Amino acid sequence: FINLFNSNLTLGKNGVPVAENFRLEQSTIADTVQAGQVRVKTLYLSVDPYMRCRMNEDTGSDYLQPWRLSEVADGGGIGVVEESKHHNLAKGDFVTSFTWPWQTEAILDGDLLQKLVPQLVNGRLSYFLGAAGITGLTALLGIREKGHVAAGANQTMVVSGAAGACGSLAGQIGRLEGCSRVVGIAGTDEKCSILVQEMGFDAAINYKKGDVAKQLRELCPGGVDVYFDNVGGDISDTVISQMNQNSHIILCGQISQYNKDVPYPPPLPPDIEKIQKERNITRERFLVLNYMDKQEASVLQLCQWIQEGKLKVR
Repeated sequence: FINLFNSNLTLGKNGVPVAENFRLEQSTIADTVQAGQVRVKTLYLSVDPYMRCRMNEDTGSDYLQPWRLSEVADGGGIGVVEESKHHNLAKGDFVTSFTWPWQTEAILDGDLLQKLVPQLVNGRLSYFLGAAGITGLTALLGIREKGHVAAGANQTMVVSGAAGACGSLAGQIGRLEGCSRVVGIAGTDEKCSILVQEMGFDAAINYKKGDVAKQLRELCPGGVDVYFDNVGGDISDTVISQMNQNSHIILCGQISQYNKDVPYPPPLPPDIEKIQKERNITRERFLVLNYMDKQEASVLQLCQWIQEGKLKVR
């Protein structure tokens, strides 16, 4: 099998990951599967922004372990069981784990795997790593737990990183949960076009073109009530400056800051922090793991929207 190792992990907190931080190796797998184990073939791996934090000695999060030098990288993955000695898993079952090793084949502890039902996502297994997985849960639970969206309240939502895996879902879910206006911020005209024409956003701003603050004022004349923040940095400062009294920031990610040595969540500039406090804008750290009691029902809701065509996935 082929596996991906962490190698030369010396970029530090301030640095952009490069190919040289990793190496590919080919090796053999054990011949025998022990009791309680399964042999799996890897079908899908999820590559996510949080993995940059795992390339630091200190990930900045007590729930994230750092990747170790010369050990196989891991993350969200999906595979098919090829041989099983686990009472609840059979050959041909599709399974997933948040700690799936980056190798083409593996022998795993069956107790650490979750069995998947492909019919829930119209047979598109990879959705269990995205729209019907941790990404979709982040969008849905973030909006429900931190967004304070109420149908009929005429709320405007802005989403940064809007064409990304989480942002593209968040905008659609904001609409489904009751927002009357949804505006996305992305980095190319093509992304902005997809957000409006395919994902149902009311408008989208290409932050690399023109005056973002001016465009935001024009597209959100009543101000911003809910901000789904994926990026942090200058974009977020611009949005926060146009947020209304008693509005809410869903602090999902700060991807513009992940290659910098700053605490999470990064502190706001003094003038923006002053606005946040004066307008009583909530900005609380959000972790999906804190809402695992709502996971099952939330995944079923996401799957229903996918089946009904209400949640579009790229």
